[in-house]
Amino acid sequence: MKRLLAGIAHFRKKIRPGYRETFAKLALGQKPDCLFVACSDSRVVPNLFASSDPGDLFVIRNPGNIVAPGGPGGKSQADESEAGALEFALLRLEVPDIVVCGHSECGAMRAICGDLSLEGAPNLQSWLRHAENALRLPPHVEFDTRLPRHNLVAQANALAQLENLRSYPIVAESERRGRLRLHAWYFDIAMAEVQAFDAESRRFMVIDEAHARRMIARLVRRK
Repeated sequence: MKRLLAGIAHFRKKIRPGYRETFAKLALGQKPDCLFVACSDSRVVPNLFASSDPGDLFVIRNPGNIVAPGGPGGKSQADESEAGALEFALLRLEVPDIVVCGHSECGAMRAICGDLSLEGAPNLQSWLRHAENALRLPPHVEFDTRLPRHNLVAQANALAQLENLRSYPIVAESERRGRLRLHAWYFDIAMAEVQAFDAESRRFMVIDEAHARRMIARLVRRK
């Protein structure tokens, strides 16, 4: 808490003056580039590794970067707040992209792999059931089998959550009409590298300058 309070004081004195015009504009409304679904893990900081500014990302964070699937009528089977954020992002903000970003050494993934005990955490145990499909690594993906199993599961989980997203009619219809694109990313904490799943090569690839240019070119072609 001391670090948090000191940081706020530093922001107010040193950083806020340079952002006052930005926040003055943002006070009138927001137009984020994408909905970003990330883990609650304190080591995963999307605005830092994406070099993004306030107003760029509409973010959902929870243990395991999970999207509880939709049920009858498009209603969430578990978390209405998360589904509500999804609806707001698509209906009001009209975001063109959704990114689900897993990461290495994820406690949630270690738990579903059986490496961490969930004793005394019934809510967390119930929540993580929405990621258990990731234990069956999809055969169409070329995984780096040198990675520890929980990191392979973290990558598989990012892909599995795209299917959970598609269980919502609003997502499936928007994607079908070409108004929405879904992406699975993975953040390697030790290397501070972001990887994106590439459907053509069927594997997660580091987003370096060359790969970023190729991804941007594909986005432009799809508009």
